[in-house]
Amino acid sequence: MMSDSPISLINKIHEMDCLEGVKLLDNASVDLVLTDPPYNIGKHMKSRASGIHRLRENHFSICEWDNIEEEQWNCHMTDLATSLLDKLKPGGALIIFMAVIKVETIKKIFEEAGFYYKTTGTWHKKNPMPRNMNLTFINSTESWLYFTKGKPSGTFNNNGKAIHDFFETGLTPASEKRFGKHPTQKPLQLMAEFVRLLTNEGETILDPFCGSGTSLVAAKSLGRDFIGFDLNAEYIDISMKRINEREEKK
Repeated sequence: MMSDSPISLINKIHEMDCLEGVKLLDNASVDLVLTDPPYNIGKHMKSRASGIHRLRENHFSICEWDNIEEEQWNCHMTDLATSLLDKLKPGGALIIFMAVIKVETIKKIFEEAGFYYKTTGTWHKKNPMPRNMNLTFINSTESWLYFTKGKPSGTFNNNGKAIHDFFETGLTPASEKRFGKHPTQKPLQLMAEFVRLLTNEGETILDPFCGSGTSLVAAKSLGRDFIGFDLNAEYIDISMKRINEREEKK
C-alpha cells in the first residue's frame, strides 16, 4: 500500500530543512512520525565541569545543531508540531525522543498544537559510558513522548500482551555504524519496536530529523514506506547505504 503523499517523496531522504520539507507532504498522508530531534542541550552540557565533550570525538555538545538559542529552538519545534499535525492521518501517532529536562516543554508545545498526549516513556541503555561513575549516578536513560492525532487511541499491535513504557537495549552496536557514525544514533532494535507497535505493513513513517537513518531502516525492514529529511549530506549517505544494504539482504 502506497502513501497518499507525492510519489517523489516516498522512500527517499531529502536534503532540506524539515520545516520546509514537511510542507511538501499531503495532509493526512503519514501514519507515524518517529523522530529524534536535537535536544538543544549542547551549551548546557559544555558548561558543566564533566568534560564529556572531550571523551568522544563526535559528542553532540560540540555540534552546531544542538547549540541554538532556546527561544529559537522553541519556535522551531512549535512550527514543526503544527505542520506535523496536519500531515498525520486521524489516529496517527507521533513518537519523539527528548532529554528528560525538556519533556515538559515538548509536551506543552505539542499539546498546544493539537496533539493528544498519551504518555512519556523511558529508553534505558544497559551499557552506557560509565563516565564519572565514582562521582555520581551514571546517565543511562533518555525519554520519549507518545502523542496521537484527533483521538486517544490508534494502531497498537500489542497482540494481547502488556507493553510497558520502558524499553531496554544496549547502545547502538558497531555493526550498525559500519557506514559511519552519528553522535546520537539509536539502536535498530529500539526504533523497530515503535514501528511494529504503531503501524501496519504498507503504511508510511516520517522522520523529519533522520540523521543516520535508523527509523527508516526499521521502516523498510518491516515492510513500511518512509520519508526522511536531514540537512547533512554525509548522514544522508550513511542512511541510504544502510537502507540499501537491508534491501539487498531481503
